[in-house]
Amino acid sequence: MKITLLAVGKTTDSIVESLTNIYIKRLEHYTDFKFITIPELKNTKSLSEADQKQKEGELILKAIPAGSRVVLLDEKGAEYTSVEFSQKITAYQNSGVKNVVFVIGGPYGFSPDVYALAGEKISLSKMTFSHQMVRAIFTEQLYRAFTIIKGEPYHHQ
Repeated sequence: MKITLLAVGKTTDSIVESLTNIYIKRLEHYTDFKFITIPELKNTKSLSEADQKQKEGELILKAIPAGSRVVLLDEKGAEYTSVEFSQKITAYQNSGVKNVVFVIGGPYGFSPDVYALAGEKISLSKMTFSHQMVRAIFTEQLYRAFTIIKGEPYHHQ
């Protein structure tokens, strides 16, 4: 199974980028993982929130391979413990899903078209994190999920 993390905009904090890259490198041991960054929109001051979401949505939709299971990282999504999340990854693997794409949207969320394509939404917390921090938190949790699946000692219960 291939897993892709798709995010809008570059990380401007080198520490967050470095931490994210540590977990991306670790994930290579467990799965075919790819991190894709969609460029931020230019001249957004002249765009309404709805227009910005729509334009970002078009870029997101172009980047998602046909037939992918799409999971949005969204504040209104379901919350899981790390063990439950590992069970979700296992369920994807067992169901024959070939490609799962997790998506981090822009500052205003997702367009209606992106919501319509998504199979589900996951929230990392009831708290709000910057879109840059979500990359590091999510890649760490995905790495943790694979160590749980493999019965490795990274996660303590």
